[in-house]
Amino acid sequence: MKYIIWILFLASLGLIVLGYLLESENSQKWIGFGVVGLFFVVFPLFSYYRWKNKDLKDYMITKENLDKMRNHKKKY
Repeated sequence: MKYIIWILFLASLGLIVLGYLLESENSQKWIGFGVVGLFFVVFPLFSYYRWKNKDLKDYMITKENLDKMRNHKKKY
C-alpha cells in the first residue's frame, strides 16, 4: 500500500509539472488531473493507510483522557 501511494503521488506530481512545462492546449487538463488525483485519490488512501489500526477514542477529548493528561503532568 505504501508503494502504491508513493507511485500515485509521483504520478500526480508529474502531471502537474508536465502541465506547467508543456505549453499545449491540454496543459490545463494535465494540471487538473494531477490535482484531482492528488486530493481525491492520494490523500484519502494516505489517510486510510495511516489511521487503519488506530482507535479514534484515543484522540478525542473525554473526561478520562483529560484525567490521564492531568495525572501525567503531575508526575513531571
